[in-house]
Amino acid sequence: MSAVNSSSSSSSLPAAAATATERATFAAGCFWGVEHAYKKKNFPGLLSTRVGYAASSVQSAATPTYRSVCSGDTPYAEALLVTFDPSKTSYRELVEFFFRMHDPTTRDRQGPDRGSQYRSAVFWESEEQKKVVADVVARVGREWWTKTEVVTEVAPAGKWYDAEEYHQLYLDKNPGGYECPSHYVRSFPPLSRPDSSDDNAPKSGDKN
Repeated sequence: MSAVNSSSSSSSLPAAAATATERATFAAGCFWGVEHAYKKKNFPGLLSTRVGYAASSVQSAATPTYRSVCSGDTPYAEALLVTFDPSKTSYRELVEFFFRMHDPTTRDRQGPDRGSQYRSAVFWESEEQKKVVADVVARVGREWWTKTEVVTEVAPAGKWYDAEEYHQLYLDKNPGGYECPSHYVRSFPPLSRPDSSDDNAPKSGDKN
């Protein structure tokens, strides 16, 4: 697991029980809307969320701040850190939702928000997570996002940095605040699974 730089309490959902937990890190544009989308989905295993700044473990930079990240001159993306109970919600479910709630085909942009800090990215924390992400990326490219290439960055997670406290649960605290227009849940059909007999067959249907 990568280290967490946090001096404040997490944005908790159900109280975390004394059980094995995992973390998932997603970047999909403005982190206010990403956090809000995952909370609204109400996954049964979602224990807590934090918004902050994430980059690949192979990158390095000074400790990020909102001002520095917004410049677009750091390796960091605005991101969401989810802590979850894998016995109730699988990592695959969280990743599949990620590809429903934003547009992974726009490089360094979501809606009107432009810059590398708004890129689409999944930062994995284990070899198993890496395999799941690679599999889901291949499937969504064949089955959901078929008109344009999926450009989501898939990389090992580096050190996590919490964003400033006023960013946490921003849209809960500020109803009607800015929410990227790309952040909505697409009505795609269920994604095929690794054990599907027609796993590698091309899929037909509506294209986005």
